Amino acid sequence: MSIRVLIADDQAMVRAGLRLILESRPDMEVVAEAADGEEAVAAAGRHLPDVVLMDVRMPRLDGIEATRQIISELRSTRVLVLTTFDVDEYVFKALQAGASGFLLKESSPEQLITAIQLVAGGDALVMPSRTRRLIEAHYRPSGLARPAAIKTLTAREVEVLIEVAGGLDNAAIGEKLHVSEATVRTHVTHILSKLEARSRVQAVVMAYESGLVVPASRAKDG
Repeated sequence: MSIRVLIADDQAMVRAGLRLILESRPDMEVVAEAADGEEAVAAAGRHLPDVVLMDVRMPRLDGIEATRQIISELRSTRVLVLTTFDVDEYVFKALQAGASGFLLKESSPEQLITAIQLVAGGDALVMPSRTRRLIEAHYRPSGLARPAAIKTLTAREVEVLIEVAGGLDNAAIGEKLHVSEATVRTHVTHILSKLEARSRVQAVVMAYESGLVVPASRAKDG
């Protein structure tokens, strides 16, 4: 079954380039394009894509609010943010809103394809080291010992979330914790449900904001 993709970018040439790359793949289908956030939300509602490629800076409605609306309305749709800078606060806000990851616009076609596959599969973070750097640059600790949602996690779920924040995929987490990949997948599902997070990366943001995970530099200082 092919991955259904919606391309949302205000530059026609960017959309055309992305479409050209994706349509060369037998396992991907471009179901629609959008030139701004409002069009993206409307097109997502009509076509029900598996993945939305979302530019964060667009007219009428930016990619942050468009992501928030799509995520709240379509439970099975995932958003992959496209950006020029990997420490962009707009991108961080899109991750907070529920985006499943981000990708630099300078990335290669192979990296684009891999990122879409990761987001559609949901078993790994896109560009984990860059994702951690982005989160660490912009997150703000809540000031609470542990928010209520984090406290609902079991000890094993906390272990899994920490490893997810470290950038490990389900297979690697299973190997490290000596459990099956299927068991890890079940734990991740429970974590997302308890935290009301739509993506692994949104759960990671919450882990940082709660103080469960701290930047490596701060951990050394502590």
